[in-house]
Amino acid sequence: MASRIVRIDGSHGEGGGAMLRQALGFSMLLHQPFVMDGIRVGRERPGLSPQHLAAVNAAHRCCNAQVKGNWAGSTSLSFAPGPLSTTRLDVDIGTAGSVTLFLQSFLLPSLFSGKEFRIRVRGGTDVRWSVPVDYFIRVLLPQLRKYADVDLRLIRRGFYPKGGGEVLFTCKGKRSLGEDHPRVSLLERGEVFKVGGASYASAFLQPSMVAERQAEAARLSLSRLGVAVDLQQSYAASASPGSGVSLWAVCGGEEGLDPLNPVVLGASSLGERQLRAEAVGEEAAAALMAVVASGAACDEHLADQLVPVMALAGGALRTCRVTPHLRSNVYVAERFLDERFVIDEDEGVVRRGV
Repeated sequence: MASRIVRIDGSHGEGGGAMLRQALGFSMLLHQPFVMDGIRVGRERPGLSPQHLAAVNAAHRCCNAQVKGNWAGSTSLSFAPGPLSTTRLDVDIGTAGSVTLFLQSFLLPSLFSGKEFRIRVRGGTDVRWSVPVDYFIRVLLPQLRKYADVDLRLIRRGFYPKGGGEVLFTCKGKRSLGEDHPRVSLLERGEVFKVGGASYASAFLQPSMVAERQAEAARLSLSRLGVAVDLQQSYAASASPGSGVSLWAVCGGEEGLDPLNPVVLGASSLGERQLRAEAVGEEAAAALMAVVASGAACDEHLADQLVPVMALAGGALRTCRVTPHLRSNVYVAERFLDERFVIDEDEGVVRRGV
């Protein structure tokens, strides 16, 4: 008997590309076809962008899917997957489209299909409206290692507008779909015992000492936390000038970081023209300290990225803010699975089921 078709309103909630990325991941893993209408209809440029098309077309190659609507600007997409057959991909987004957002479409099949994935992708590694590559490595991946041997290697940074960055993602799941998986458990934060970070800039900006100035401003702001701060600074060749600061606060109890459910809070800021390097460092530090002050065990960006994992593995988390992105990811997960989420807006607690 043919699988039921999951129908998704792409204008639901924040109406962005996150719903498409999560739908592709669920569809590939569960072998479940879906139709999404109203894709990004509220955006300045509605429909599929090159970044979204790259994910759709790569997903098509992974499972020889039957696809309709995969063209630039399309606001409707039909995706009917076959069995996962191709798990080694080499993808060039062709723009400064985010490599970390691209990879979100492949996290679920990589973690839970029992297959080994190797994905090389080129595009933007540190661009607006997406988590920077250092956040992906330092904050997201530690949460996923209880499900898989997973890694992301930064080969080259890419900034807006030319992109040209490159990463290599590898993942081999420890269990297949249907087996018992460890639950997400991020309700208690513990104490912050150290802060790590990266202050980076393209080589174009080295004469102005941008990485050093960003780092020093962030260190000065973070000194109010009263913990050790290890903030590395670096320069890299890139196609376009750019810079940024990524920070992560490591938390735990008397025994330090919990290896199964590590509490690592993240924040970041990107450089812009006419924005002083010191302001970039201060902005990243202020964002991290706000998350720490909230008492949450999960920052808002990590929370929405863990929703699809929680949909399959179960669990609960406490975040500093329930975002429209999180609600959109919950909506997609509930469309694919016979599971329901409970969201306590006041406490910032998100649970799968009751």
